[in-house]
Formats: sequence, C-alpha cells, structure tokens
Amino acid sequence: MAVIRRLGSLLRLGQRVAGLLGGVLAATTTKGAELPEDRADAMYHLYDGGGVTASGPAVLIRKSLFNSVSLSGSYYLDMVSNASIDVVTTASPFREKRTEGALGLDYVYHDSLISLSGTTSDEPDYTAKSASLNVSEDVFGGLTTVNLGYTRGWDTVGKHGSPSFSADANHWQFRVGVTQILTPRWLASLNLETLSDQGYLGSPYRAARVFGAFIPERDPSTRTGHAALLRAIGDIGWRSAVRVEYRYFWDTWNIRAHTAELGISRHVGDRWLLDGYFRYYSQRHALFYSDNFTSELTYMSRNRQLSTFTDMGPGLKASYTAVRVPGRYEVKVNGAYQWLRFRYSDFTDVRTGKLYSFNANVLEFFVSATY
Repeated sequence: MAVIRRLGSLLRLGQRVAGLLGGVLAATTTKGAELPEDRADAMYHLYDGGGVTASGPAVLIRKSLFNSVSLSGSYYLDMVSNASIDVVTTASPFREKRTEGALGLDYVYHDSLISLSGTTSDEPDYTAKSASLNVSEDVFGGLTTVNLGYTRGWDTVGKHGSPSFSADANHWQFRVGVTQILTPRWLASLNLETLSDQGYLGSPYRAARVFGAFIPERDPSTRTGHAALLRAIGDIGWRSAVRVEYRYFWDTWNIRAHTAELGISRHVGDRWLLDGYFRYYSQRHALFYSDNFTSELTYMSRNRQLSTFTDMGPGLKASYTAVRVPGRYEVKVNGAYQWLRFRYSDFTDVRTGKLYSFNANVLEFFVSATY
C-alpha cells in the first residue's frame, strides 16, 4: 500500500520539474502573483521495478473564474500487481486498485496567491485524506517570493482477510520557502519543511526477522522529520537552462538522507523542449532497523525503506507543441522516461542470502492543453 502511494508521487514529480525548467527559459521579467493557466491534462503512467508493476490514467482540469479565482480537479488511478520481495518472502503476490481524487481552489489578492486543496485516496486496505493551505507572496518588487504551507492528513489502515483490523495514522506538514531572482538569468530557492506523524506507522503485513525467524514488525507510533531543499536554476544561453538541487532529510528515527539532482533543458526549434537529468539518493537506516535481529527489542523493523540504500539514474523528457493558436489555446504532447538502480547495503534477499538490488523503469505519456 505504501509503495502505491510513493509511486504516484514519483510520477507526478516529473511533470513539475519539466515545467519549472521550461519556464525559466522564457522568464526575463518579473510579474505579480498570477493564477495558474486554464488547462486540461490526460496522462498514462507506468512503473515497473522490484516485482511491482503500477499503471493507469490520470486527468486534471483547471478553470479560472472571473479574474482572481481558479478551480481545479484531478483523478488518478493505479492498477498494481505486487510481487515485491517483501510480499513473496512473507505472503502471497496480489493485485489491487488505488484511486485518488483532488479538488483545489486558487485565489489571487494583490501580490498574493492563496491555494486550498483537498485529496482523498482509497485502496482495499488503506484510505487517506488530506487538506492543504498554501500562501505565496511576492515582495521587493517581485524579485522575491515567500511561500508558506500547511497540510493535515488522516489515514486509516486495514488488513486483507481481517475485517476487524483498523488503525489510524495522522500527519502534519509545515512548509516555508523563499525564491529569489538573482539576475535576469538566474534564480535560487530555499525550502524548509517539518513533518510529524502519529499513530499506526507500520504495516500489518511486514515482518521483522529475529535469529532467522519472522515475527510481526513493531514501529514507533510517533515520528518527526525535517527537510531542507536548495535549488538554483539558470538560463545558460543557446535557449537552454540548467538546474542544480540538493535536499537533506533527517528525523527522530535517526534516518539521514541526501538527494542531489542535476538537469538541463533545451528548446529545439519552435515546438520541442527536451530535458535530461540525473538523480542520486542515499539513506542511512533507522535506529530500530535490522536485516536479522539478534535479540527481541521494543521496536523492530525489516522494512527495506528504512534500511541503508542508494538509488540513482538518468531521466529524459520531451515536450512537443502540436497545436498553437496565440492568445487562444495550445496543445502539447509530452513523454518521459526514467531508469533507476536501487542497491541495499544491509537488506538481503532471504532466498539467496545476497544483498538485494533491482532496477526500475518509470514511463509517462500525457497530453496537455492550455486555453
């Protein structure tokens, strides 16, 4: 279940990055706060890696009302076939469906953009609801943008074959960020966030291993994490832009994680925008993680997402403007592919006794129309 939610976030992230890089190529002047463009998107996504295959459609529609209000709605579907190492070593492979719907409202007041949104997702054994508030304010003549955000989440965890099992998990996220235009060609941003989780934070299916014997995992019921993201984007000439970013994460479970990404985008002709990037991620394991415990402790987990591992790989995106009517509408066809290599330093495949690793492929194809 957690795998499905993380895949959805990974797939949607690619679209935001492509738009960010493409936008800086044309950004030479500053403006006050503006509503997002009226648009309609239709996407098909596919993830295949580590025994998990997830695919399905997604749609987004956004429409402005008057000159200061914009409404949006989206729908996201994942059809998942799960035969990951966690499943095949402690349970049976399964198939399930996850659906997600979201509604949003954006309001512009002078130099401020205020956004409200609500999201709900449903799986056979997991439901999640969240509400978010974001405020973006342009200051110092539009050279600086300050962002504040808050998200509250409510999850309910179930278990296949156990109708009486039900557990709650609550989540809070606080965000603050500053984006600064440094020169007509360069901008930089610093974003900070704090996350707090409380309730049932483990999995009813996952097992820890003690002297080779499997027992149900036991995770703490609270967790607080912090993250800092530094990003720089610049126009390097030849109708090209470059992006460099670094993110550091740490939490009360003693996880420490580093993410670095380098990307470059380039306009080719009047209709093509090409984007290539490379991502690297490394993580140190949680305090209560072990591949094979030598004694039984209060908290114990063999969740490989809490282990020591790295993932890295390149990605490519391409956007083609199929139809353009200046001042009226535009239609773009977009494709993206990312290859990732996961390597675990302290998580073994119990079937072979060797350290676990796998490759993953992420594909996206979507059509976007602005009007």
